[in-house]
Amino acid sequence: MRVFVALVQARSFSGAGQALGMSHSSVSRQLTQTEAALGVALVNRSTRRFSLTHAGERYHRHCVDILARIDAMADTIADEREHPVGPLRVSVPLAVGTLELSAWLPAFRLRYPDIDLTLSCSDPFVDLLTEGVDLALRISSAPLPDSGLMAKRLTASDTVLVASPTYLSQYGLPRTPNDLASHQCLRFAGASSPDTWRLADSDGATHHVALGGGFTTDAITALYAASLAGAGIAAFTGHTVRAALAYGTLVRVLPQYSLGRSHYYALYPRTRHVNARVRAFIDFMAEHYREAQSIA
Repeated sequence: MRVFVALVQARSFSGAGQALGMSHSSVSRQLTQTEAALGVALVNRSTRRFSLTHAGERYHRHCVDILARIDAMADTIADEREHPVGPLRVSVPLAVGTLELSAWLPAFRLRYPDIDLTLSCSDPFVDLLTEGVDLALRISSAPLPDSGLMAKRLTASDTVLVASPTYLSQYGLPRTPNDLASHQCLRFAGASSPDTWRLADSDGATHHVALGGGFTTDAITALYAASLAGAGIAAFTGHTVRAALAYGTLVRVLPQYSLGRSHYYALYPRTRHVNARVRAFIDFMAEHYREAQSIA
């Protein structure tokens, strides 16, 4: 269709070829194939003067209209790639959707005001296709199970121990892992080993700390609230408590030790072309975590 429109504009095969970067014979062959497919002649070949048949005139009008629509659609899609617009449903862990929300949502909304973001906050893995979710963020300290989804690692974060200044002023600051036995250690039921903390020092030596039953919860938000309230010492990823540590509402405990590293992943369905809104969210979160790491 583009070759035919160029041919009509140039009024010659050689002129159309020059405009399109094609040879004279290639333009002629394209016209012959088009006429064969339509079953009609589009160009009068009986005279030395270029002219269209009646069918050719009608076909040209439709080609111009159709190509204009295609170009407009391409421009719209390209614009959406630069300025994504429309609905986006994302599933995120409670830590990202609540405790980390203030660190990233305002900037995301400012950058992509035309994305209608719906956030579902839950820690278990969700079936994206069944639930109608475009993208899921998940935090895992172990390799992800094979779900058939695309997975992009956004960042990694050490799991650290924290407590409120109020708690530490009352019970003192632990100096060694053994000191934790005399402290209130808050347990997260969703951890792989909720009854034990495995602390590693800079030399790679590990220390296993058995946790008592003073407080246990299956909600990361409740664990965070209990920590702020001075109920005891708890373990979180560094990203989750970064703001609280910066403001001093929580304090690192045994900072020379780590409870391992957790990885943040973006999961989305396998497809040849990733939705512009999905790509925008993934790229934004990856940038957000890179900046958070550099500040830390």
